[in-house]
Amino acid sequence: MSAVDAPRPGLGRLFSAGATQRLLAFASLVALLVGFSLASPNFMQMSNIIAILQATSVNGVLAVAVTLVIITGGIDLSVGTMMTFCAVIAGVVLTYWGLPMPFGILAAIGAGAFCGLCSGTFVAKMKIPPFIATLGMMLILKGLALVISGTRPIYFNDTPGFDLISRGSIVGSIVPGLPIPNGVMILFLVAIGTAYILGRTILGRYCFALGSNEEAVRLSGVNTDAWKMAIYALAGGIVGIAGLLIASRLNSAQPALGLGYELEAIAAVVIGGTSLSGGRGTILGTLIGALIMAVLTNGLRILSVAQEWQTVVTGAIIILAVYADQVRRRTAN
Repeated sequence: MSAVDAPRPGLGRLFSAGATQRLLAFASLVALLVGFSLASPNFMQMSNIIAILQATSVNGVLAVAVTLVIITGGIDLSVGTMMTFCAVIAGVVLTYWGLPMPFGILAAIGAGAFCGLCSGTFVAKMKIPPFIATLGMMLILKGLALVISGTRPIYFNDTPGFDLISRGSIVGSIVPGLPIPNGVMILFLVAIGTAYILGRTILGRYCFALGSNEEAVRLSGVNTDAWKMAIYALAGGIVGIAGLLIASRLNSAQPALGLGYELEAIAAVVIGGTSLSGGRGTILGTLIGALIMAVLTNGLRILSVAQEWQTVVTGAIIILAVYADQVRRRTAN
């Protein structure tokens, strides 16, 4: 039976694969929460919990997008600057052109999808290694964001309600005392939608198949280039949503922002159990990984750990996560 004839990974299978890794990740998350709570009484305050959730909403959406690409056996280093580029495009449409907010939202998502399609084309059609293709896109988008914005931030003060995309709370207005930010709800919706795509659609089926054995898929008569480009485009559209979230949270598009976000997103994906070799991964694991990264960063900041040491810790976690993935692969083999 070929890779494309394998049973479709339903939601149950999708969220049960790699259960041990997710359990370890969840245990690590609980340990961090308990440890930081004991170290600082300010950690578990509602305002700080909201700040953690807000940070998770942006990095979590980016991590969901990266999960799709990594499952195919690829990598995307451009998601951070792509997020910034999409925010700048929204700023141009809403602030410079003065169009209604729905046009800005569609423009940001569409710009992300187009950038993802370009990366997918470089990888699938031009056969450029994903690392190099997306590294090039990272630099291109960083430059374009600066050029289009004139190297200046674009503010959304003249777009009423834009800041509520991320910072508002529909849940809080319905259930007083439960001010869950809209950005967090958008993250959950994106995660649920992506999990459904991976588990219940042909796109998700080919996503796993490409990561497991792309050559077998190609020999089965499937246009692997087209499916890979579609997956990169979908990931790019999700990055566009992250661009809207961070622009809404800051109420501005900061053209110099973005670098470094891709590392945290990749770390969250790997911590959550997605294999860098492709063919295996879950959205649930990615969400847990994103929460771990947000809690760790916030906790270190609460404890007044210097920024440079926070960066050191983040780098060490990425190395440990990749090493754990290598150990899992050797054990599986």
